[in-house]
Amino acid sequence: MDQPFQRDQESAEASRSESSLVRGALTIFLGPAPGVGKTFAMLQAARHCQAAGTDVAVGAVNTHGRPELESLLEGLERVPCRTPASAGAAADLLDLDAALARRPALLIIDDLARTNDPASRHHRRWQDVEELLAAGIGFSRR
Repeated sequence: MDQPFQRDQESAEASRSESSLVRGALTIFLGPAPGVGKTFAMLQAARHCQAAGTDVAVGAVNTHGRPELESLLEGLERVPCRTPASAGAAADLLDLDAALARRPALLIIDDLARTNDPASRHHRRWQDVEELLAAGIGFSRR
């Protein structure tokens, strides 16, 4: 008679621990056109969070060769990018598995609307972000 009760109790405990997973929060930097400072503002915010003690890592950022963006990346840990599956593909490919393994509190990802490389798990980068948020990675102001 104890076994069914014990299994129910174990199942309830497992459900409680699964429901205690915290979904990551998302902050989006919007602007009316390319080059208006979205990436700059995102990297400045990341540096402020890092200075406040938040575990910050960069998943994918395209600096377009701008020195001011490159300088904002200095001192921020970078999750290694994935190698493109096809020639001519962009070099700033998010390595979703590496980001999930690293599990920073704050992960910086640029260009949410971009189409991923054909070898990626998801077709679009925003879908990668959804998976990261479900794993509890994101940005949360507490």
